[in-house]
Amino acid sequence: MTPTPPTLLVLDADPPPRLGRLTGRARIVHTDAGRLAERLPGADVLLVWDFTSHAVREAWPGDGPRPRWVHTASAGVDHLMCPELAASDTVVTNARGIFDQPIAEYVAALVLAAAKDLPRTLEYQRERTWRHRETRRVAGTRACVVGSGPIGRAIARKLKALGVTTALVGRVSRTGVHGPDDLDRLISRADWVIAAAPLTDRTYRMFDTHRFGVMQPSAFFVNVGRGGLVDEEALARALTRRWIAGAALDVFAAEPLPGDSPLWELPGLVVSPHMSGDTVGWRDELGVQFVELYERWAAGRSLLNVVDKTCGYVPGH
Repeated sequence: MTPTPPTLLVLDADPPPRLGRLTGRARIVHTDAGRLAERLPGADVLLVWDFTSHAVREAWPGDGPRPRWVHTASAGVDHLMCPELAASDTVVTNARGIFDQPIAEYVAALVLAAAKDLPRTLEYQRERTWRHRETRRVAGTRACVVGSGPIGRAIARKLKALGVTTALVGRVSRTGVHGPDDLDRLISRADWVIAAAPLTDRTYRMFDTHRFGVMQPSAFFVNVGRGGLVDEEALARALTRRWIAGAALDVFAAEPLPGDSPLWELPGLVVSPHMSGDTVGWRDELGVQFVELYERWAAGRSLLNVVDKTCGYVPGH
C-alpha cells in the first residue's frame, strides 16, 4: 500500500508559491485566513506564504493537533508567534538568507541618495529649477547598524565598501558586535543609524524620543527591520523639530500605511512600501528555499533556519 503523503497547508497570498516539485510527495491544501483554524488540525506542515497576515497567531490556539513544522516566507516571525505556538514542540523556520543582499543594497542606495541630495535634485528638475548645491561625502562618515543578524551584517559590509566606518549592535556583546549598552553612545556619533533588528519584547519601540534626541542633528535614520521598532510619533516630532536631518521608513506599525497618516507628509521622510528586500524573482527564490527545506524534512534530516521561539529569530548570529 502506498503511504499517504504528508499534508502541506499553505496560507495563500497572490501569486501562490510554485510547488510543482512536491507533486506526489505532499498533499497540498490551500487556505485563506478565514478557514485556517479549521484546517490546522489536519496539517503536518504549514507554509505561511502570506507573511503579512496575523492569521496564524489568531488561529493557533484551539483544540486538536497542530502542524509539526511551520515555515514563514519572511525573515521576521513576530506576525505568527503566540504563547501557544512558542510553548509547543512545533518547529518554526524562516526565510533567512533570501533578503540579506537586496536589503543591504537598498540601504546603501538610501544613504547615497540622502548624502547626494537626490530627492531635491529630482524635485528641482520637475520645477525646471537650476540650483547648484554642495553635497556630503559618504566616505569617512559613521554608521550604526542595529541588528547583528545576516541582514545587519550584509548592510554593514555594503556600507564599509562605501568607506563608511560602521559599528554593529546586537543582543549581546561579542567580537565585532557591540552590546545594547553601547547603543546610545554609538548613535550619538553616527551619521547614519540603520534599524535592522527583529521585533521582540526587548526591541519594541526601541527608537523613541530618547533615542532620536541622542542622535546628531545631521543624522539620517533608516528602518528596514520591523515597524514596531520605531515610535512613529516620536520620529515625527524629531523630524518636525529638526532633531535629525532625515529618515527613511520601509516598514510601519500599520501596513499598508493609511492614506491619512501624517507620515506621508513629514519633512525629510522617505516612505517606501515594505519593498527593500523584494527584487525581481524574489518569490521564486522563496519557493525554491521552502521546497529544499521540505525535502530535508521529508527525508528526516535536520532543518535549516530554525527559529528560537523564545527569542524570535534564528540563533547563532
